[in-house]
Amino acid sequence: MVTGSPSPSWKEKPCILGIDEAGRGPVLGPMVYGCAYCPLDQKERISTLQFADSKVLTETKRDELYDSLLADSLMGWAVDVIDPKDLSAKMLRREKISLNTISFESAMGLIRNTLNLGVLLSEVYVDTVGDPEKYQAMLTERFPGIKFTVSKKADSLFPIVSAASIVAKVTRDRALRGWTMDETGREIARGFGSGYPGDPDTKAWLEAHVNPVFGFPSLVRFSWSTCKPLLTKGGVDVYWEDADDEDDAERKQKPKHIEEESCAPNRHPYFKSRKLQQVVTRL
Repeated sequence: MVTGSPSPSWKEKPCILGIDEAGRGPVLGPMVYGCAYCPLDQKERISTLQFADSKVLTETKRDELYDSLLADSLMGWAVDVIDPKDLSAKMLRREKISLNTISFESAMGLIRNTLNLGVLLSEVYVDTVGDPEKYQAMLTERFPGIKFTVSKKADSLFPIVSAASIVAKVTRDRALRGWTMDETGREIARGFGSGYPGDPDTKAWLEAHVNPVFGFPSLVRFSWSTCKPLLTKGGVDVYWEDADDEDDAERKQKPKHIEEESCAPNRHPYFKSRKLQQVVTRL
């Protein structure tokens, strides 16, 4: 869901908008797409406000610039916070949605949201995902009348994209710090490090918090390749059946240790709807 500043009083002036993301690579937490926009006649002023790629700024400086952006009456902003559960669900569904497609949809959602506020967008600058030329052509076709510039390292080249980078990064960092765990009945530590797959603290946290039946806490993007070895190591084997499938040939493949159909008439609806099956181990 997109949230951001209200419709500005200067919305009928030609405006520029920048888009960038934070948290595309980590195995933990949300991916956040952010945008910042302002009147075209403020373009020179924006270049003097010390906005820069959020990755080269200290946390203190990012917070300072973020607060100044929100207080600036001649700037608008918005963020799209994509939950880790949503990322994994889309990437693991039968008709898989790639991370690039999720990114494209989020960026276009921010543009649509800004247009729906009545903002007259004339120029949009985007930090690329994939091939810049193809991405730019797609956006130009989707939003005719707007001049698009899609580039690698756009957050270092265009101050309005730098501003968007700061909005996205600060939003993600604060979301992680205040993350409320959905899980109850188990102790979940918060020392998960940076969330990047190569971080030793993150790896140790993942190993300590994988459940053999239910997998990882909801903070984890379980579709990431980092998680697969941990899920298969020591996990419980589960036989999934199709309640509507009457194909005898397929039923012959049922493991020998399964003695009762998971959708048997007397089973509780909780287990039937989820097709959960008790596993019996013979010694």
